[in-house]
Amino acid sequence: MILTTFLFVAMNGIVRYLGGALPAAESAFLRYFLGTLIILPMVIKNWPGYVSRKDTGLFLLRGLFHGIGVALWFYAMAHIPMAEVTAIGYVSPIFITIGAALFLGERLQLPRILGVLCGILGTLIILRPGFQDINLGQIAQLCAAPLFAASFVIAKKLTETQSSTIIVGMLSVGCTITLIPATIIQWQTPTLEQFLWLALAAVVATLGHYTMTRALQAAPITLTQPLNFLQLIWATILGILLFGDPLDPFVLIGGAVIIGSATYISHRELRRSRLERERRIADI
Repeated sequence: MILTTFLFVAMNGIVRYLGGALPAAESAFLRYFLGTLIILPMVIKNWPGYVSRKDTGLFLLRGLFHGIGVALWFYAMAHIPMAEVTAIGYVSPIFITIGAALFLGERLQLPRILGVLCGILGTLIILRPGFQDINLGQIAQLCAAPLFAASFVIAKKLTETQSSTIIVGMLSVGCTITLIPATIIQWQTPTLEQFLWLALAAVVATLGHYTMTRALQAAPITLTQPLNFLQLIWATILGILLFGDPLDPFVLIGGAVIIGSATYISHRELRRSRLERERRIADI
């Protein structure tokens, strides 16, 4: 999981380095197109042969949500400090909790509600509305968070019928398709350097998703979730050293509050799933 945080922040650094040189949608398209080429052989090898109409619809819907979210994330990364993008991104688990209650039928009990409220408080600490102007980069990342959460909820639903390889592969395909129209409209031919940097970002991101999956297989989420906070530390250091980003203590404090609430929610979910599993075993 520690390696995962390094890889994701390295990808963030590449995107920040490219800045606004290319339109956000085009950068996101090239990243997922190249990512599709990387994972396509595994998808072909593990293709189930038949995919139901329902799952096909979920693949397309997830690609739409995630594709738009990634374009917004690329825009945010080019316009606000890396640490701020990372910290605001931590609100996704809060939206995941709400989405699971609304669309997966999971109960929204008082501890969950308190966790959500703490996450909102952390976001307000970062943005400080009324004390500073909220810019388009912050708005873009805030809008991306619920889209990523919707993508995660759909992925959770797909795990009932599809393998992880197919789910990840179809996400790359779906995002690539979603971003084609905006890319065509805004197309700027990238230089060889820009293309190579985006290719590296695709490789690093794919490795990051792989190491994250391995971490989730090896340890409970209550152990891996707090380590996500390291992304904020690495992003802060990288932003200061390479891009001259200012050190904003409110971003660190708000990020800590958000990740704390997300960890609490994850811990509650793990306990609940264990109790349900023990009850099912007792019934047998």
